[in-house]
Amino acid sequence: MSNIRLYFSKSLSNNLTDTLDKSQSHYVNKVMRVKENEIFSLFNSSGEWEAKILNISKGIVEFNVTKQLRQKENSKELWLAFSPIKSNYFNFMIQKATELGVTKFIPIIFDRTIVRKINKERLEKVIIEASEQSNRINVPDIEDPRSLDSFLNSNEMDLIFTDLNSENTKIDLKMVTDKPTCVIIGPEGDFSEEERAKILKFSGVQPLKINENILRSETAVISAISIIKYAIN
Repeated sequence: MSNIRLYFSKSLSNNLTDTLDKSQSHYVNKVMRVKENEIFSLFNSSGEWEAKILNISKGIVEFNVTKQLRQKENSKELWLAFSPIKSNYFNFMIQKATELGVTKFIPIIFDRTIVRKINKERLEKVIIEASEQSNRINVPDIEDPRSLDSFLNSNEMDLIFTDLNSENTKIDLKMVTDKPTCVIIGPEGDFSEEERAKILKFSGVQPLKINENILRSETAVISAISIIKYAIN
């Protein structure tokens, strides 16, 4: 089987016959030079499946699903709440966080956020490509930007607050429940004092100092996610 993995948004099942979209067909046929009767894999939240190319007509790849390779993942939910940043760094941050296992992205507009709009369609493409490359099955969701107050109104998560002012450098596993674990990363100008106070009032929040140095946003995301994944898994 080839090492091609593609995200397929529709339902997958044994003996399913369907076609890839125009973009994926071009990638399989023209970029990867895969021919009829060759094998590749498709995945979505239901699992990963082996597929065989039946034919390629007018540039569109028709395939048949031959068997399931992996069941759906049931890993612990790990969310990232963050401030949008400039495009190139933003793509890199989303890509690496996807590779590291984030399951949901929550953009937040803080007082000192500079970039206040996101190109959700572009970021979804980055997420899918990173999921394909990193052998993930579950593709993370990305929400529309929201305010900090709206975000903090939810009680459905355990919140880890990356706070440079904190003296705490370890995660208290006794405070980690079955709820999704969410790490919140501030904007490039850091949290305002009012925002810091609001976050510290959140029920069950854990302040965490991830480094003595002041980190760029994308560096802070990679560092925090790595620390948290190691601690809670």
